Amino acid sequence: MNNNPPSSAIPRKGLVQIFTGDGKGKTTAAIGTIIRALGHGLKVYVAVFVKGDNPSGEWAFLSGQPGIKIERFGMNTWCNPADIKPEEKQQAALALNAARKAIQSGRYDVVVLDEINVAVGWQLIDLNDVIKLVEEKPAGVELILTGRRADPELVKRANLVTEMLKIKHPFDAGIAAREGIEF
Repeated sequence: MNNNPPSSAIPRKGLVQIFTGDGKGKTTAAIGTIIRALGHGLKVYVAVFVKGDNPSGEWAFLSGQPGIKIERFGMNTWCNPADIKPEEKQQAALALNAARKAIQSGRYDVVVLDEINVAVGWQLIDLNDVIKLVEEKPAGVELILTGRRADPELVKRANLVTEMLKIKHPFDAGIAAREGIEF
């Protein structure tokens, strides 16, 4: 006979996960966790940094599912790190503020900050603000940070870090992103 309480009665320890690297699959890995969480009745919040409202099949599909809130921030074009515009910094600041509110709200079990590592790397937001957000995360919230080149200070604070390594990519052969596959 199993005398253990049901898993839902055991307080969950929320961890910090990072999916980074130059290979494909960072957002996709976060989405796998989102789907698993939704399947167990957990509530999910997603803040998408720097991508704006560019078409994205995964966010379009998930936004219609119960238990998830997705907010997209950024311009409708990809940022150029050599020419950051004030509006792009404003959008990143809005995303960080929305993420902080979601994390502290008590309404969400899983919070995904998609492309936040890029926002930090391109100095759209300050690294110390993101570190503070990680350190002030409530114990039961699972926090997932995605994007290339995760800062070593964030990596130190994470419980799980996965680096996607690019071996070969169709972009290198001149094959453009394909609807339904890459976006």
